[in-house]
Amino acid sequence: MTKYERYDFDMKNLYELQNGTDIRGVAFKDENSDLDITLGEDEVSLISKGLAIWVKNKLNRDAITVAIGRDSRVTGFNFVEVCKESLVSLGVNVLDCSMATTPAMFMSTVMDGYNADASIMFTASHMPYVYNGMKMFTKDGCLEKSDLKEILDICQDIDKDKSYSIGDVISKNLIDDYANLLCDNIRRGVNSSTNYEQPLKNMKIIVDAGNGSGGFFADKVLKALGADTEGSQFLNPDGMFPNHIPNPENKEAMDSISMATVKNNADLGIIFDTDVDRAAIVDSKGMEINKNALIALISRIIIEENPNSTIVTDSVTSTGLSRFLDVYGAKHHRFKRGYKNVINEAIRLNNEGELAPLAIETSGHAALKENYFLDDGAYLVSKILITAAKMFNEGKNISVLIEDLEQPKESVEYRFKINKKDFKSYGNDILDDLIDYAHSIKSWEIIEPNYEGVRFDCNDGSEQGWFLLRMSLHEPLLVLNIESDVCNGCKIIYKRLKMFLENYDIQF
Repeated sequence: MTKYERYDFDMKNLYELQNGTDIRGVAFKDENSDLDITLGEDEVSLISKGLAIWVKNKLNRDAITVAIGRDSRVTGFNFVEVCKESLVSLGVNVLDCSMATTPAMFMSTVMDGYNADASIMFTASHMPYVYNGMKMFTKDGCLEKSDLKEILDICQDIDKDKSYSIGDVISKNLIDDYANLLCDNIRRGVNSSTNYEQPLKNMKIIVDAGNGSGGFFADKVLKALGADTEGSQFLNPDGMFPNHIPNPENKEAMDSISMATVKNNADLGIIFDTDVDRAAIVDSKGMEINKNALIALISRIIIEENPNSTIVTDSVTSTGLSRFLDVYGAKHHRFKRGYKNVINEAIRLNNEGELAPLAIETSGHAALKENYFLDDGAYLVSKILITAAKMFNEGKNISVLIEDLEQPKESVEYRFKINKKDFKSYGNDILDDLIDYAHSIKSWEIIEPNYEGVRFDCNDGSEQGWFLLRMSLHEPLLVLNIESDVCNGCKIIYKRLKMFLENYDIQF
C-alpha cells in the first residue's frame, strides 16, 4: 500500500468533482482563499487508479501505457508525482510528459513514439489558481461523461490488497515533439517555393500565454518558422497567473494582447488559455478576432477547402454569423453549449453523411475533422497562420476575410440564479412558459430548429435583434443572451423579458 492509499474521505464526494467530462476541484489553499480543498492527493491517486482499471477492462489486457502531463498550476507537479506512483503500483507503464498542453496530451495517444493507451492532463483550464483538475483521453478522444462516471464507480471498489508488478516510468519531451508536428503542418500548408523551412519569415507575430503552458508556441513554432516574436509576453509558466486570467473570453486578457500587438507593430497577436485548448487572435490594428469573429475567420478557411459544408457551433452565436456563413455557401448548425456537445454533434452529422469539418464554440474551443476533432488552440492558430502567411506575401491582412461579417451594435449576457432545490425541472418549466409568453408578442418569432433553450428573433424596429434563454450546463442558473443591431435594443428586449421573469423565484 502506498502512502496515497489512505482514502480517509467520503467516497461519494468523488462524484462532486465531476464537471461534465472533466474532474475539477479546489486543490490549493492560501491566505487569499477561503475555499476548502476538494481535490487532493488521495483523490488524484484514486481517480488515476480508476482510469487505469477502466482502460485495462476496455482493452481486455493488463499491460497498458498511460501518458501524464500538466499545465503551470502550482499543484500540478505534486499531482503528477502522486499519479505516477499510483499508476506504476498497478503495473502501468507511464510516459511522464512534464509541462504540456491538453491537446498535446491527446496526441500522445496517437503520435509515433508515444501511442499511449490513455493520457491524463492536470489542468483546470482558465479557472483561478486555487483550482486544478484532470482531463483524460483515450485514442477515441476526450472521455465522455458516462466514461468518467464509470471510472468514479470503479473508484468505489478498488481492491487495495491486490498485488501487481511495478510499471516503468519514461520521461518524454512531448511539447518539443508536438511543436515539430505543428511546424511541419504549417510548412506543408504554406508550401513556399522560396522559403519552405521558414514560411513565416518577415512576419512579426507575438504571443500572450497568460503564464500558462502555451509559451512554447513563440519559440518552438513561430520563431522556428522564421517569425519575429519580440514583444511576446507572459510566456513563462507561473501557476499564480500574476498578469491576467489566461482566457480568450476575458476582457482584460484580450485588451492585453491587443495593446501588445499594436505597441510592437506586429502583424498578428495570439492568445491562449492556460492549457491551450482555446485561442483567439488580434490583427495588426489590434482588432479582436474571437467569439463570432473567430468562428467566421476559421470558417472562411475551412469552407474554401470544403465547399457546401456544415459548420457546427454552440447556441449563442449571432444572426450575423449565420448570414455570413450562408453567403459563403456553408450551412450553420447551432447546437448546445459545451465543447464536447458541439464536437459530438459534428461527428454525428459526418457519420450520417453530412460533411461537417468544423465544430467550434464562441469560447474558442475549435475542433477540426482533419485533426481528430480535437479542440486544440495551437492547431487552430496554425491553420490560420497558413492562410495568414500566404496573404502576407500578397500584401494583405487576414482580417479582410471577415470584413463583411455583420457585428451587432449591442450584446449582453445575464445570469439568473434559480432559488429552487429542483432547479432543472423548475428552469425547464420557465422555458416552456416563455414560449407561450413570447408568442403573445407579434414582433417576436421563434427560431427552429433549436437544440438548447428558447431562441427568438425580435423584429420590432426598436429591438432588431434576438435573445436566447437557456439553462446553464452545470449550475442552478438561467442564462440570457441578447444581441441587437440598434442602440438600446438589448435594453428594450430585456425589459419585456424581465416582466415575464419576475413571476418566478429567481434572483436578478
